[in-house]
Amino acid sequence: MNTYFFTAGILCILLGIVHSILGEYLIFKNKRNKGKLVPSKKSEGLRERHLRILWATWHLSSVFGWSIGAILIKISFAPEQMNSFIVQAIIYAMILSSLLVLVGTKGKHPGWIVLLIIAVLSIIGI
Repeated sequence: MNTYFFTAGILCILLGIVHSILGEYLIFKNKRNKGKLVPSKKSEGLRERHLRILWATWHLSSVFGWSIGAILIKISFAPEQMNSFIVQAIIYAMILSSLLVLVGTKGKHPGWIVLLIIAVLSIIGI
């Protein structure tokens, strides 16, 4: 087993879980009508449809993280069958995602650090 890929995969899954939970608690909790799953309370400058797509996109990124985590975990158990294109795509996606979060939040959101660690572990794992 390749522990670098396995650890990177677990971090992807954990990051997705934390991302969704904190987003629900810190961002969407007060924007939801009672008993509704999708937030829909519009506010100044933010229509309901915009809020709804923000919510979907927020969780979509978590789903993508879980998918990449699953791929990395699968690769960790079968490195001899590893497709280098898939691994390189994951590495570049994580590096670019890390840079986007770093620049977009001026380094104030810690997600860029975890994304960068996942990329580094994947590079070491090759």
